[in-house]
Amino acid sequence: MATSGGPVPDGPVLYLIACGGRPAADLAGLVPRLQADGWTVCVVATPSGTKFIPRDELRELTGFPVRNDYKRPEEPDVLPPADAFAVVPATFNTVNKWAQGISDTLALGLLNEAVGLGRPIVAVPWPNAALARHPVFERNVAELRAWGVHVILDPARLPAPDSPGASEGSFPWDVLQTRLDLVRRNLPAGLEP
Repeated sequence: MATSGGPVPDGPVLYLIACGGRPAADLAGLVPRLQADGWTVCVVATPSGTKFIPRDELRELTGFPVRNDYKRPEEPDVLPPADAFAVVPATFNTVNKWAQGISDTLALGLLNEAVGLGRPIVAVPWPNAALARHPVFERNVAELRAWGVHVILDPARLPAPDSPGASEGSFPWDVLQTRLDLVRRNLPAGLEP
């Protein structure tokens, strides 16, 4: 299936949903690894995510524009349909809005549709350690898991709350890649190249 904004996918399509967190700046290092695993990668950013991502570099790597807003109804879709999603990083705000079904950004709208369509979703929440202990966040992570979202969350790896010399945390890139490889291998027949 050709799109007007990029190449014809040569493997299953993964949408990387980039939220406004420091790890989003490192997505350009993840994309080639995922492509080597057989994914066609597209990037969609939240409005805050656009402040962190290397937009031009991601467009160059993926061959697709980075989307961050809804298109007009008469405009063609520039991205191929997604077979799976990864929310990298998933911020405190995004997790809480998503679990409430709020679709006030393109990224949240796509995630809410993906839940309804039963698409595989991997989310890597990345709040600071204090926000990760907020009761609403904990409840919403449990809700996403109940919906079938695979949530990668290790509180010991999260960054400390803002303070001089605070740890930046240790983002689980390898765990994410391993989980996405498993997702790709378990996609319905006909999606593999």
